[in-house]
Amino acid sequence: MQKTSAMNQIHVIGAGLAGLSAALSLTAAGRTVIVHEAGPAAGGRCRSYFDKELGLRIDNGNHLMLSGNSAAKAYIKEIEAEDAFQQMDSAAFPFMDIQSGERWTVRPNKGRIPWWIFRADRRVPGTRLSDYLGMARIIRFRDETPVGDAMRRGKLYWRLVEPLAVAALNTPTQEGLARLLGAVMRETLMRGGAACIPMLPKQGLSEALIDPAIAMLRSRGAEIRFNSRIAELTCNDGRATALRGPDGPIPLQDGDSVVLAVPPWVASDLLPGLVVPDAFEAILNIHFRYEADPSGPLGEAGFIGLTSATAEWVFIKHGHVSVTISAANNMVDDQARAIAALVWPNVVDALGLPAGLKTEMPPYRVVKEKRATFAATARQDVRRPEPATNFATNLALAGDWTDTGLPATIEGAIRSGRTAADVLLKL
Repeated sequence: MQKTSAMNQIHVIGAGLAGLSAALSLTAAGRTVIVHEAGPAAGGRCRSYFDKELGLRIDNGNHLMLSGNSAAKAYIKEIEAEDAFQQMDSAAFPFMDIQSGERWTVRPNKGRIPWWIFRADRRVPGTRLSDYLGMARIIRFRDETPVGDAMRRGKLYWRLVEPLAVAALNTPTQEGLARLLGAVMRETLMRGGAACIPMLPKQGLSEALIDPAIAMLRSRGAEIRFNSRIAELTCNDGRATALRGPDGPIPLQDGDSVVLAVPPWVASDLLPGLVVPDAFEAILNIHFRYEADPSGPLGEAGFIGLTSATAEWVFIKHGHVSVTISAANNMVDDQARAIAALVWPNVVDALGLPAGLKTEMPPYRVVKEKRATFAATARQDVRRPEPATNFATNLALAGDWTDTGLPATIEGAIRSGRTAADVLLKL
């Protein structure tokens, strides 16, 4: 049996962004924290690793943060990782229609008054002022209206709203909730270009978001236990009383508490009866070993959005090009080579390479996340639990699948951790 100290302890189960965020808030308040991570590394869906097939370090997925993501920016500042990010001077979102070959860049101006929509060189080509007024109305939805029914499906919808919605919600727009997309838009696009500046890691996700957080927690005295899967959580008389880890039972003293920051299916296993999202959407990330020219079409932003294509977003990274396909339930069971073969021609076009290279696919790695996020539908949104539960007063839930008011994003995960910490700090 593991020993416990006389000082009250808070056990954070899960070292993804939600768990790390909770642990940071708790240690900042002077609490004694133990973080339990089932795997050998922290980060969850937001981490980097060395891929032997490609011979280089890659991120398990692609995440784009914006300057309007206030919780993420505060987290980055707290772990002293501002220098780990490359932030552009202004907002720029390049796109290409693969079918027509047309390219354009959406450039919101920094201020809240959106004069950029009057400039043909800043807006989506072929759009009108009335289109943008229709887009702005998305932030007003509070019902179960899907994104696909929230505005007219013209060029603005197909060339900007639909790509952004699928990326933010990881759900097809005929089902994805407009109110969740509206929550994202209120904090970014509706606040002007100053809130829409992309923030990309200079190296990898682990170097930018995870390793500095672990270092900060350890400097505050937190204990990080890797390969420490919590297989059981016992609740009696309205409080969590024990955990069971790989070395046996871990009794909880009267003043101890727990943050459960694990995927929803794990949370419901540990807390039978907990209602959580039970339908999920996949994400595919395809990494090609190819050194892209930084002065090419992707040089300004480091990424591009594609329409009329299999690939949706293409990112330039160190020694490779990385592609993301969201809401990919219809493709996730396809063979990796078939997926890569579909995507590589899109990459060739996006990078402006000679068409002959479409048949010369470089080494690749396909990363499949079958349950990447909960499906951002009306049925699933009502299954998202609050951080405080009826199971135990000394237990709080954290994760982008909890009721954050946002879709499953980095911003939502970090906020959920802060909120869970606040619940316990008020005890």
